Amino acid sequence: MMARSLRVAPEYIQKVKSALQRNGYPSQQVLAENVGVSLSTVKNFLNGKPIDYQNFKEISDRLGLDWQAIAYKEPETQPPPPKPSNREPSLFITGPTITHPRSFFGRQRELRRLFDLLKRHPLQNAAIIGKRRSGKTSLLHYLKNITTTPPEQLRLGQKSDWLPHPEHYCWIFVDFQDARMASRERLLSYILECLNMKVPTPCDLDYFMDVVSDNLHTPGVILLDEIGVGLQRCPELDDGFWESLRSLATNHTGGNLAFVLATHESPIELARHTGHSSPFFNIFGYSATLGPLIEAEARELIASSPIPFPAEDVEWILAQSGCWPVLLQIFCRERLFSLEEGESRDRWRQEALEQIKPFTHLLETERGR
Repeated sequence: MMARSLRVAPEYIQKVKSALQRNGYPSQQVLAENVGVSLSTVKNFLNGKPIDYQNFKEISDRLGLDWQAIAYKEPETQPPPPKPSNREPSLFITGPTITHPRSFFGRQRELRRLFDLLKRHPLQNAAIIGKRRSGKTSLLHYLKNITTTPPEQLRLGQKSDWLPHPEHYCWIFVDFQDARMASRERLLSYILECLNMKVPTPCDLDYFMDVVSDNLHTPGVILLDEIGVGLQRCPELDDGFWESLRSLATNHTGGNLAFVLATHESPIELARHTGHSSPFFNIFGYSATLGPLIEAEARELIASSPIPFPAEDVEWILAQSGCWPVLLQIFCRERLFSLEEGESRDRWRQEALEQIKPFTHLLETERGR
């Protein structure tokens, strides 16, 4: 895959610098204006520092240079063989976030809508809304990982071709429960690192805006998880910060930047309840509200057990779980364990009902209808 940034090889720097006047450019500023990039980008190019590969190709072309010939090529090294792992993967995941696509089931309608917003230009913003433990974070990870996971690591028939050119996308996952993300400078540095862009010291908002505006030429999607925590506990992330992000996505990146956030209520209501008034929160034109899985998706999850469940148990699991993913995972985990251990038929049901007690808030609306 093409690197997201390139630099001039040391042996070609002098040739590159002499090409400036040879091609009629009286100054670096004139070249920058002609190409449509910042002066700092041209300076970095001429001094062998990394710049966005699209800018690298454009500047090389204006100077009559073969960009492939002058680009620095990393020495080819053989990666170390992967260490053998004796860890058996979990079949049903009930506590941690699901990060590997193979273990994620359902949400096909939401995925179609979300990828439809992200596969066309300009990229559009979206909000994922749902109750606690409804699967918001797992869905963000699935968006990030499914299109580039090798087919052999997926379930048979699991759809992964959601994007025409997934290799062009850069996905940035931001977890506001991570205390490091409460620092504006740390957050901006992290985003630049994920975009393979130069990170200065210190990294302020003005520099961040300049760098991303000048260098983001391929799709970038920033996934904001637990954004309510960011609004409540991170005073450095004030209205001015969010307004700048809105401006960046709307006016300065050519439609190549989008945000997908996860929250328990609509972005506008969330901002109001946390004392924020930034227009950033009105750019989310589509909201996916997470409810239970449809029955066919729930049955697919249950059928993934390596030991098939009796039909009456399948129906009991569907009824008791209300088809909520985390409840399905708990019931399936308990039934599989009982089959593997040869336990009595009814004991697992009692244990499963005990295990779902922390999550019964998911069933309150469903059973109240």
